Amino acid sequence: MPLSVLKRHFDNRNDLIAYVKELAPWAEGDASKILGGQRECKKRLTALDAIKYGKTRNYGNGSVSMLSPYISHGVITLNEVRNHVVKDSNDQKSIETFIRELGWRDFWSRFAENNKCFLWNDVEDYKTGYASDDYQEEVPEDILVGDTGIACIDAFIGDLVNTGYVHNHARMYLASYIVHFRQVKWQAGARWFLSHLLDGDVASNNFSWQWIASTFSNKPYFFNLENVDRYFNGIVDTTPSRNRVLDASYPTLHNRLFPNLELQNG
Repeated sequence: MPLSVLKRHFDNRNDLIAYVKELAPWAEGDASKILGGQRECKKRLTALDAIKYGKTRNYGNGSVSMLSPYISHGVITLNEVRNHVVKDSNDQKSIETFIRELGWRDFWSRFAENNKCFLWNDVEDYKTGYASDDYQEEVPEDILVGDTGIACIDAFIGDLVNTGYVHNHARMYLASYIVHFRQVKWQAGARWFLSHLLDGDVASNNFSWQWIASTFSNKPYFFNLENVDRYFNGIVDTTPSRNRVLDASYPTLHNRLFPNLELQNG
């Protein structure tokens, strides 16, 4: 039986959304506010400020490109983005941070191509004082529904589930919370992310999770409330009383999360 040809042209976005719902009646939720297509991609590319990106990218309201969904779906290539940025820059040093991030994405892709066995398996052992078997196999229900009782974490989960997009720094917080605070295997978190992210790329996603977990880095990445407040103050609720689990110094959290490692003072 021949496959039917998908419709490509619509009078408006509502017609497109209705058509997609017919194709996937099982899908839940509303359509993302992120618009697809070459026209929207070109708008974002034109608006890209690589210099400002380098200075503000870690902040929740920083100047990020929002090009990742278009790169993931093949609307534009990494090389095309790089060439655009280099062409428009008079100071190569000032765009170095942005170019480096493109390089990381390219590295993850090439590493995955040559090491497919590591896409879903630990590259190295955990460096947390725990073995892989000590971690849970599934993401707990309270995380899946965004009801952890930690205000900033629940807000970031809401972004993921409701929009299909999360700021990269917030992705790091979420991954760290799931792996280190809740002791869940990075593979479970990576699968969960990919089930929601519009810009989900298996290589970039999974090896980033391994970097957080410490199975593809020299130490685990973790964070505290002070760090979230520094970068997301006014964007998510960072009130200490509503984020008690995170409200501690780094040495205190290190000793709490990784008791089998050498204790830190402070």
